[in-house]
Amino acid sequence: MSQPQPIDVPQRVEQNPQTGEKPEDVRGKSQGQLVRQRFFGNTGAVVSLIVLLFIVVLSVTSLGVGPIPGWWKWNPDATGTVLNGGRPTLSLLPPSLGEHPFGQDNLGRDLFAMAMQGTQYSLVVMIVVGLIAGLVGTVVGGLSGYFRGWTEAVLMRLTDVIIIIPLVILAALLGRLAISWVRAHNLPTFATVIALGLLIGLASWPPLARLVRGEFLTLREREFVDAARLAGASSGRIIFKHILPNTVGVITVNITLLMSSAILLETALSYLGLGIQAPDWSLGRLISENQTAFATRPWLFWWPGVFIVAIALTINFIGDGLRDAFDPRQRKFNPKRARETGERTDQYPDALTASEPGTKPAVNAGAETGTRGDTARDGR
Repeated sequence: MSQPQPIDVPQRVEQNPQTGEKPEDVRGKSQGQLVRQRFFGNTGAVVSLIVLLFIVVLSVTSLGVGPIPGWWKWNPDATGTVLNGGRPTLSLLPPSLGEHPFGQDNLGRDLFAMAMQGTQYSLVVMIVVGLIAGLVGTVVGGLSGYFRGWTEAVLMRLTDVIIIIPLVILAALLGRLAISWVRAHNLPTFATVIALGLLIGLASWPPLARLVRGEFLTLREREFVDAARLAGASSGRIIFKHILPNTVGVITVNITLLMSSAILLETALSYLGLGIQAPDWSLGRLISENQTAFATRPWLFWWPGVFIVAIALTINFIGDGLRDAFDPRQRKFNPKRARETGERTDQYPDALTASEPGTKPAVNAGAETGTRGDTARDGR
């Protein structure tokens, strides 16, 4: 009778080849600290965050907010003399903004001021959509996934009714109603932007609700939820203390995707004349107003498009970074790193468990114990 061969498992684990984390990188750290460490270790996400913060600071400080004035001297609606054919005066060598860094339109209005106002409004709409869609989607998905029964039937049928309507059509209808209501009550422009973001958010939550429902359906059957229920915890405590913290990653990532889509949707509505309208400016309206000048004065079309693409891309990269931070298993497997560390993750995933230097993993100790036992029995 042949003797079983001992399992060849590494004696010590230097790092996890899938996540690139060493044992000392994760030992003794909370979940929040690990998420921050993984996020700031993602170069693309960090660069995108810096770019997005730069755009936010530039748009807010240049024109100011409310009664707080900005440092830029031109207003979005101020007309003047067209200088040098309205060409941009921005210079990189030597660095200089000039009189009109992004150029002028045919009425002499400063494109930089108009683009900054459009960026402000787009960012406000993005934030409001993220808050509203995230809140409604989480509540609807969480309640339907946890309580099931008639609660799930009613909420999911409502979700199905909303999700089959094209988002652009629904948002255009709700946005038009919001703008008409705000103007009928002579409310300020900021109220128009808030109302537009609110109603777009109310039309954007169904995809998030379905994802949250799926997470709740999985987590409600886990052992820690059963233990909390047997301990006498109420449904509210189970939801907020046990299940919801485990869905934060999914919710956060999908909210960033909704915010990125909101930027493009608001731009499309303004381009079609169904969003923010005169005398206010948005990035979509700037493109719509200057599309006829694309061949003769393309800078009137380029700069709003650059800010739209930059905001959407940075939000997407930040969302990817958050996904990897909350769930490091989403990272791509690096075979070169796996060969360097000598790990065999396809056969022995338990070998990735962090261990103290010089100690043997539990799977190796068990294998050796079983081998010695079998050998002794064979000897008898």
